[in-house]
Amino acid sequence: MTIKARKFVLRNRPQGLPKTSDFELVEEEISENLEDGGIKLFKCNTSKNSDIFGITEILCKAEWLSVDPYMRLVANNLQLGEMMPGVQVARVIKSRSPEYEEGSKVVGLFGWRDTTKCNPSLHTEIEYLYPLPDMKSLPESYAIGSVGRVGNTAYFGLLDVGCPQPGETVVVSAAAGAVGSLVGQIAKLKGCKVVGFAGSDEKVDFLLNDLGFENAFNYKTVNVPDALVKAAPKGVDVYFDNVGGEFAFHVTQKMNQGGRIALCGAISSYNRDASQPAMIPFDYTKMIYNNIKLEGLHVLRWKHRWFEGINQIRDWILEGKIVVRETVTEGFENMPEAFIRLLKGSNIGKEVVKC
Repeated sequence: MTIKARKFVLRNRPQGLPKTSDFELVEEEISENLEDGGIKLFKCNTSKNSDIFGITEILCKAEWLSVDPYMRLVANNLQLGEMMPGVQVARVIKSRSPEYEEGSKVVGLFGWRDTTKCNPSLHTEIEYLYPLPDMKSLPESYAIGSVGRVGNTAYFGLLDVGCPQPGETVVVSAAAGAVGSLVGQIAKLKGCKVVGFAGSDEKVDFLLNDLGFENAFNYKTVNVPDALVKAAPKGVDVYFDNVGGEFAFHVTQKMNQGGRIALCGAISSYNRDASQPAMIPFDYTKMIYNNIKLEGLHVLRWKHRWFEGINQIRDWILEGKIVVRETVTEGFENMPEAFIRLLKGSNIGKEVVKC
């Protein structure tokens, strides 16, 4: 017996902002027969030549899928015909695994596909597969956003890299996005003054009235240096950078002695020529003499503390201390449209697709 699975593959190399025609929806057949026990020898990417794993496959059906800015960078390096990557919440519809029973839910790095068969024994790293966390009363879609990889990026990136202290000023770019909106709220919980920049008046209203930022600006309609002087007259202590480029330069010019810059993303450059690196024109003299720390962050650096971040943010949401906004697209077939909307900056909060 076989089951039909759908997936999106890269049809054309995106030039600038992707188009729906850059992606192709294809079907493949997956056997419904699952291996259930026994031992088989597999070649693995480890220091050993091989490892022995039990064969305990599961078959999963996607329910919620994530689209994220980093996927635009990945698209530059995929081979044509390769599947787009991504995290999803999926339901286990068949199982031979004692860890994942039929009917249970998982968070898996399965990509842009609606049906997946995998062997959990081969994918024990937290970035590939884990059981759906205890969401309590929260929507399960949050597990691919605020109560998942996105939330951990904000939590560990701000607290472990930005190291905010009570009374300090924190500036967040792309502040109405999935990561930025959480960063600003966590900074407020830590007693900081938060200044957010976003790309529309609607987003500014969201930051001021829904999230309670002290200051928020539409970077497209204000003079950024002047806005920083107005909102942070004593300078900036922490900058959480999601955009890079010229905007980041303006913020670094306002950094205080001992300031910290957490480099999370460079979305301003993602749609440019893939051969051109994302650049920030730093004033090196200022950076040196002001002892400013500049540190990149990738969330898997904290995979050994994964559920610390997930559980804390979940609890903050349940306690009403953090507000979450999602932009939901209905239908797996609309994955490309959701992705393009994200890269245009048309969404507020986390962009997710409901199967």
